Amino acid sequence: MGPIPYAKQYIPQEDKAAILESLSDPFLTTGPRVGEFEKAFAEYIGAPYGIAVANGTAALHLCAKALEVDSASRALCPSLTFAASANCILHEGGEIDFVDIDGETGLIDLDKLQNKLEQAPANHYQLIIAVDFAGFPLQMDRLRKIADTYNCKIIEDSCHAPGAFYLDETNTRHTTGNAAYADLSIFSFHPTKHITTGEGGMITCSDPQLADRLKRLRNHGITKDPELLERQEGGWYYELQEVGLNYRLTDIQARLGLTQLKHAEKWLERRRAIAHAYRKAFANSPIQCLADTAGHAYHLFVIRYERRKELYDFLRSQGIYCQVHYVPLHLHPIYQKKGWKRGDLPQTESYYNSCLSLPMYPSLTEEEQAYVIEKILSFV
Repeated sequence: MGPIPYAKQYIPQEDKAAILESLSDPFLTTGPRVGEFEKAFAEYIGAPYGIAVANGTAALHLCAKALEVDSASRALCPSLTFAASANCILHEGGEIDFVDIDGETGLIDLDKLQNKLEQAPANHYQLIIAVDFAGFPLQMDRLRKIADTYNCKIIEDSCHAPGAFYLDETNTRHTTGNAAYADLSIFSFHPTKHITTGEGGMITCSDPQLADRLKRLRNHGITKDPELLERQEGGWYYELQEVGLNYRLTDIQARLGLTQLKHAEKWLERRRAIAHAYRKAFANSPIQCLADTAGHAYHLFVIRYERRKELYDFLRSQGIYCQVHYVPLHLHPIYQKKGWKRGDLPQTESYYNSCLSLPMYPSLTEEEQAYVIEKILSFV
């Protein structure tokens, strides 16, 4: 049996054929395929607008710009997340403050978040970055109530959770990133994610003006919209109205995204089946699994085990390449220079000391998963 990674992209033959077809399209970038992908993905998520961008990090950065983050801005974020979730605020000169997690789910602890906001001076924080960690959907309706109480906007980082869902207090089903409660939501199409465009990302929202601005910001801040132009000089004319960036997605990538999206629900069900098999196998063992919920999207399957380092090294020796998600941001030098230290976020640190992400991807075979389970149980 060959090496088993923790994640792996899957490009079926029909997807490969679609990429080859796209090379004959009139546009390789800034063409109609991007708009088609935006519309299809927004419909899948249930959001009014989708804005395709170069990657998930670009999506976060554009959200920070569009929400007017500057040197006077302060944002709250879990430390248990990828660097981009917090760094997008630093890019615009703002400050990040971290909140501890719920050790059962890996999500930001909403009680601790509310307590932090209560204790802060009025309007001290302007933004909350919520992360649907590992694919577990955060209860966004409750977060919205907290955010509204303290005049905060919300960026929902749903990179781990396309297709995940939760029920709000009225028992209404919401897909993560559907723009019902967050001001802006973002997704990633990195090869390790549910669907891939190689690199790529998407922002979803419900505000048409915000969507239009994001489209300008991803294209250097340029517009050709006649209603926005300050003057008219001809069909070639465009205006640079604010400082943006080149964060565009290509039509080639969008074409792959469109074909990958057709498999999204089938692959999501496969992830849930893999998770169920892991849970069943570890039910009577020292292995602790994170909490489950019906709407979990299972980007990651995370276990907790006290002898994590020994288990990690053993599995690597057996050709099983697990991963740790993540080294908490407040323990990295860049944030420790800002005053953060060990002991500041006890649940996050306890989680980090024992967490391990097992192989989780739709093309993982039953034989491969059985091998992973066998090796873990033989060790513990």
